[in-house]
Amino acid sequence: MSDHTARIVWERGDAVFTDQRYSRVHRWHFDGGAVVAGSPSPAVVCPPLSDPAAVDPEEAFVASLASCHMLWFLHFAAKEGVVVDAYSDEAAGLLGRAADGRMAMTRVLLRPKVRCSGARRPTSEDLQRLHHAAHEACFIANSVRTEVRVEPAPWE
Repeated sequence: MSDHTARIVWERGDAVFTDQRYSRVHRWHFDGGAVVAGSPSPAVVCPPLSDPAAVDPEEAFVASLASCHMLWFLHFAAKEGVVVDAYSDEAAGLLGRAADGRMAMTRVLLRPKVRCSGARRPTSEDLQRLHHAAHEACFIANSVRTEVRVEPAPWE
């Protein structure tokens, strides 16, 4: 197995820390070299202590699930000879209270939309089967307690 790493960097600067008015904006450094601005959601921590333009952990969680699902879907489609020209997903996560009363991402809804071409056009049943296989194979979905649902749009 391989390690997957991220380095999270936050620095206080000259802000007072103990008054709770410090910036929560930070950086995510990934092992491939990408650096992403990170922040708590502005719904949780108001600006200027957060940055609405940065990625918050909840968004990253949703994007991680959607990305993993897409990569497996593309793999299975290619294996079956289905030519995928475009794939998009308007994924959304719901932050709420878990059964134990703690805040958690309680549901993630994936809404993939696939555009295909070529001789092997998938039926709705084919798409459902490919999405099911992708969901079963997704490392991230297999790693979380959150309900992850997939509601794909019809192919274009």
